[in-house]
Amino acid sequence: MITGKNLIALGYEPNRLFGKALEHINKYNLSEKDIHDFLKEFFKPDEVIEPFEKPVNYIINLETNNEDEINNLSAITATMDVLMKTPTVVAGVIMPDACPTGEQGQIPVGGVVVTENSIHPSMHSADVCCSVMSSDLGKVDPKEVLDIAFKTTHFGAGGRKEHGGWGDLLYDNSYLVEKILGNYYTKDYIEKAAKHLGTQGDGNHFLFVGISEKTGNTHIVTHHGSRGFGAAVYKKGMDTAEKYRKKLSPNTLKRNAWIPYDTVEGELYWEALQIVREWTKLNHESLHNRIINKLKIQYEDRFWNEHNFVFKDGNKFYHAKGATPLEDKFVPDSYNGLRLIPLNMSQPVLVVKGKETDNNLGFAPHGAGRNISRAEHHRRNVNKTDEQIFKDETKGLDVRFYTGKIDISELPSAYKNAESVQNQIEKFGLGEIVDRILPYGCIMAGKQEKFY
Repeated sequence: MITGKNLIALGYEPNRLFGKALEHINKYNLSEKDIHDFLKEFFKPDEVIEPFEKPVNYIINLETNNEDEINNLSAITATMDVLMKTPTVVAGVIMPDACPTGEQGQIPVGGVVVTENSIHPSMHSADVCCSVMSSDLGKVDPKEVLDIAFKTTHFGAGGRKEHGGWGDLLYDNSYLVEKILGNYYTKDYIEKAAKHLGTQGDGNHFLFVGISEKTGNTHIVTHHGSRGFGAAVYKKGMDTAEKYRKKLSPNTLKRNAWIPYDTVEGELYWEALQIVREWTKLNHESLHNRIINKLKIQYEDRFWNEHNFVFKDGNKFYHAKGATPLEDKFVPDSYNGLRLIPLNMSQPVLVVKGKETDNNLGFAPHGAGRNISRAEHHRRNVNKTDEQIFKDETKGLDVRFYTGKIDISELPSAYKNAESVQNQIEKFGLGEIVDRILPYGCIMAGKQEKFY
């Protein structure tokens, strides 16, 4: 009986065709010479796929009103012009909150790139399934909610030191544990999945408390991704994508490598992304439920949506890096078609609904976005103290930093004009605003050592 190990010993790299080849070899009891002759035909080298000479056309839903915005758009189009030469790409769009990140050819924040039969891990980024969730708490005191939330949530790098309570919550969900342990891309990270439950990370992640403009009810809104668990899955996916890049398209940029969906690895990675999505939703729910249980109330409504993810429609894969899916076909647990778009800590969280159009590809912005980097924002404010800037920009709000140290790079002035973004949502048909959750206050990570 000839096995896969025998073929590897003969110098053949394992791939999805091994099984069929072994069936034939053992059925006809082929000699070593016959095996080589057969495999020469069976394992014909894959045709090298070259990047496109010209970028695939993409849609720009973004206006410029000042020099920073003009420079920002120029940087976005420069990176998109490189990215859209990737040979799997069929369409793309940029949103009003778009801003570049990383080297040229890297998908910008506020970008959506559509590919055929391929999943590109870098196009959803390491913060897999970064997402927002809202719970309607009815007529409760927002200060009480924020006070309890501050004692309950956890920001910063790494997971919680204590395992009990939060980590045990994962193991209470045996169906999810079984999925994690049963998938190649997730099985080694069960402890990360346990320890990072109940945590929110740093940067622009937050816990927001506000009042619905429509109902007057108090809402919790959380914003975070899949933490160290998702980041580990992403890295493993990038390793697989790089192996395929070297074989299928060596002239494609490493950052735009892909895993073909019609492979075992592709199907397993897609499955892994759905597992990460389930974990991230559980993380949001666990934080909300802890607060609600301490309030001794029931929530009235709850909905959520991711904005860093890959969405599938037939053979097409929609890679969103900071873009909100509008269509229900992209959100299997959609609640009344409602989606959340936070702007900044002094502005409302928008509740929107919408449909796919020719210019939005079924997506909306995910926030206000940045025109300048965190470092540049600091440089422009060197003549003011952090305390002065904080006082000026958060007047009337209860804004708290988990570290106790003000992070001015997350204050409203670090982001694009919120009113302008709202106007562009309406102008470009990127969703209908059906409610606004007006800010009472929020919790953010705060300044971290060596953060910048």
